[in-house]
Amino acid sequence: MTTDIPATAPEKKKTDWVGEAKSIFWLILAVLGFHSFIAKPFYIPSESMMPGLLVGDQLVVSKFTYGWSYVSPSFHVLPHMTGRVWGSLPERGDVVIASPPGKSEDYIKRVIGLPGDRFEVRGGTVIINGVPVKRAAPVMRAIPVDADEPCTDPKYAPFRTDNPNGSVTCALPVVRETLPNGRSYDTLDLGYFPDVDDYPATTIPANHVFLMGDNRDNSADSRVAEVQGGLGGPVPWENLGGRAEFISFSLDGTQSWWNPLSWFGALRGGRAGTSLHPSKAG
Repeated sequence: MTTDIPATAPEKKKTDWVGEAKSIFWLILAVLGFHSFIAKPFYIPSESMMPGLLVGDQLVVSKFTYGWSYVSPSFHVLPHMTGRVWGSLPERGDVVIASPPGKSEDYIKRVIGLPGDRFEVRGGTVIINGVPVKRAAPVMRAIPVDADEPCTDPKYAPFRTDNPNGSVTCALPVVRETLPNGRSYDTLDLGYFPDVDDYPATTIPANHVFLMGDNRDNSADSRVAEVQGGLGGPVPWENLGGRAEFISFSLDGTQSWWNPLSWFGALRGGRAGTSLHPSKAG
């Protein structure tokens, strides 16, 4: 008589927790390295760069364009250091992210003045080396009114219309501005506000740039003192964290971050892929 011998179950392989932890560590390090030295996403939190950028726009920012500095790491963990590694100055008209002196948050603004420029703003007109920057006549343009752009700022009141059907129209005066190098872009001119529309003539120091928001009357930039939340004058080039390249996608504020399905309904159409490089006059 033959007796069957039961097969022995294969021994279950134990999880290598140390190996898993190492894999996760290297993955996190690779992601942080990419964010710090190659490119990172950036969310537009304010209206300071309207009309080109809206609250809710998601951008891609290149981190290597001007070289690297102490603000390059994603979490700004390095102490302040002067200068840049393989550094280069931005081109006039570039949209950049910058960290205010002594702070860790990122602002997004446009480079208007370069080192050595004699810079002035008079009655809302930028004057570089004694020559006023070319400005076209204002053109009224409707901006999208939604949860992220409700058009409720008091400065927009003269341009807001509450329609009988409950909708809101917000048509703002857009002024096309062209810099001395021929690069042009749209700005908003909401009227005369002396705290930002006049800036005394000053010579921009070496390795500094003068930054301004495109929403000229609603931007805490180089014209605004640090105690008022601004950049407090020309910004050292080591405080530049990168150049904004293009819009990856845009949300209107109706999404729930805990419900990814709601993101699709909140997408603003037509904004993905929009380049943030200013056009050049032919």
